[in-house]
Amino acid sequence: MAEPKVSSELSRELTLFQITMMGLGMMIGAGVFLGIGLSIHTAGPGGVLLTFLLNGIIALFTAFAYAELSSALPYTGGAYNYARIGLGKGIGFITGWMEWFAATVAGSLYAVTFALYVVDYFKFLGLLNWFPFPLIIVQKILAFGIAIFFLYINYRGASKTGKVGVFFTLGQTLFLIVIGLVGIFVVIRDPSRLNNFQPFMPHGWSKLLITMGFTYVAFEGYEVIAQTGDEAIDPRRNIPKAMLISVFVVTITYLIVSFATLVSIKAGDPGISGAPWEWIAGFRELGFGEAVSHLVPKGKFLVTLAVIFAATSALNATTYSATRALYALGRDNMLPKTIAKISPKTKTPWVALLLTGVLLISTAVFLPTLDVASSASMMFLILFFMVNICVIKVRSNLGDELTYGFLMPFFPVLPIIAIIAQGVLAVWLIHMSLIAWIIVPVWICAGIVIYHLYSKSHAVTGKHEIRVIEEEISPEAEGYHIMVSVANPKSAIEMVKPAYRLCKAKDAHVELLHMVPVPDQVPLSAAKRYMWTGKEAIVEAALYLEQLFPVSSTLRYCRNIARGIVSAVRQKRVNMLILGWHGKKKPSLFSIGSTIDPIIERSPCNVVVLKGKMEQSYKRILVPLAGGPNGSFALEIADIMADDQNSLITVFTVGRKMNKFDIQTYVASEIEKQGLNANRITVKTVYSNSVLNAILKEALEHELIIMGSTRKPFIYQVGHNSIPEIVARRCTKPLIMVNAAGGITSWLKRWI
Repeated sequence: MAEPKVSSELSRELTLFQITMMGLGMMIGAGVFLGIGLSIHTAGPGGVLLTFLLNGIIALFTAFAYAELSSALPYTGGAYNYARIGLGKGIGFITGWMEWFAATVAGSLYAVTFALYVVDYFKFLGLLNWFPFPLIIVQKILAFGIAIFFLYINYRGASKTGKVGVFFTLGQTLFLIVIGLVGIFVVIRDPSRLNNFQPFMPHGWSKLLITMGFTYVAFEGYEVIAQTGDEAIDPRRNIPKAMLISVFVVTITYLIVSFATLVSIKAGDPGISGAPWEWIAGFRELGFGEAVSHLVPKGKFLVTLAVIFAATSALNATTYSATRALYALGRDNMLPKTIAKISPKTKTPWVALLLTGVLLISTAVFLPTLDVASSASMMFLILFFMVNICVIKVRSNLGDELTYGFLMPFFPVLPIIAIIAQGVLAVWLIHMSLIAWIIVPVWICAGIVIYHLYSKSHAVTGKHEIRVIEEEISPEAEGYHIMVSVANPKSAIEMVKPAYRLCKAKDAHVELLHMVPVPDQVPLSAAKRYMWTGKEAIVEAALYLEQLFPVSSTLRYCRNIARGIVSAVRQKRVNMLILGWHGKKKPSLFSIGSTIDPIIERSPCNVVVLKGKMEQSYKRILVPLAGGPNGSFALEIADIMADDQNSLITVFTVGRKMNKFDIQTYVASEIEKQGLNANRITVKTVYSNSVLNAILKEALEHELIIMGSTRKPFIYQVGHNSIPEIVARRCTKPLIMVNAAGGITSWLKRWI
């Protein structure tokens, strides 16, 4: 399918300072103003501090994931891009669909927060006494108006969005920092106010999970930073910096403001009944404003002013983020490409902005505040859960293909901790809002339906994706599966001979695979022009094999052949993979080759690598062993490749003083376990100071050498080539290198 043509590109003009301010603006919004009062009400005085502290730590872990991914994939689309590349097209669409909803609903939350505090202040001044309808009507009208205003600001372009965001974000951040410092100063003058934190957790520790889940929306600002990939200056450097700076600043700000809120009043003050924290909790989402109004002169006015700055700044940033998420879906034809239309005048995706505005306003007008906040938090928790999975998948599958500007520390421990924490918090939100647990699954299900009805058949192939060009599936696809990866007709015939022997022994279904090599500068839509050599190779191999075995064939395209082969192995549930290798041609970082090494390391099945001109069977086979994990599989393959009559398999080891490997016992055990033909197996031990030279010398007396590969990761092998790899390169006889599937490790490779 041809790639969609977009009329023009987004303009690249956002600086590090601007995108940092956009992240801060998206975080310091309704989260702090609504979250503090509600957290005190639910979890108590200590609960609010722990809520923001622990959420800040979890957010930092996820910010590391976002920073790493955005530095390697600096494109508009954020989590959608990461999920599509790391987890596939279907999961990618659902992630982008959730991303659009999460940012949009967060924007509606900020519009509602703005209206809530402004109307409350007008009521305090007595300016709404004349209004004949409930005040909620005024709130909805005001939320509608402020949403329309910032939709227009976003339409004016990224530069205008960034500049407006800087102005409002600086105002809100400075105000909150001042409140925090005033609170600290008050405690220094009157330490007795620390008694306001007693009891620390009056409602129990389980309430902490509820408040953490509810307020997590206050830490989602790095999502908007990830959306600036096509508009930020020097994105590989600036985007990771902006994410980490914003999370750190926001966490410190939330902690000192929460502290100041709790010490702002004193037990026994006029109008204060009961414990100070209970008095604040009684106001729920307005608790922060009521408390701070006692802390500073004109507090009610200043809090309202701060909410205006914070909510509008966050609304501005979330509108930007949601629009770019939807634009990315249209750009890749996951949704109709009309959505990706860009205004020639303002360089903004105006159709995506219009649809975002419709959803934002509808949510703000028709849903209650608590349910809006819970829905946004739950969606962001699921979204960040996916991103933490993606950072592991992308590093594992594409680590050698991408250019990283930032790598997270303690990988993969931090994303695993974040995955567990976010999963628990998302589930626990059911205690705060049942409606959120209805809205979010319904939205995800709607996305699944849209994907299968439209996106699956219309989406263009991404730069790092695997594309099936042509596929023929045999109806007899059950049982043991052997995949043979062929490159050209000549090598296909060479590989078919041993493949025939292996397939016969396993009574296997054969999967013939060819990865189409398309140059990087050629568009994906032209991949079919490069498939004919591979198709000829598959036909040649199939003619030889399909008389006795059920045969399926696949031609696929992927920029990285190794990743494409491993993906096919996983998808087809292959039990054994057969590859050809013609020897190392030039020095590189790889022990065997840039394709073979990653396949051996990552493949979840048994791997058989063939080198040299192969025959169907052999009379003299050498199997060097040293007690490694692939010895059993090497003996199995040797028994299969041996001629039915008059063959000799020499199990060979090099004895040294420190060598404790008992080869006689090992071979006897394998003969019994595998049912091998003991009459054609002989054991030979040679004592030598050079294992390598001893194996190469012994190889001269045999027709075929079969040996196991190293189990060490290929990155370790840079400058540390193992004996099997050196033998494979130097040996002039036909050679088979094997790597056996590794139990639970192979299961994890297959499914995760």
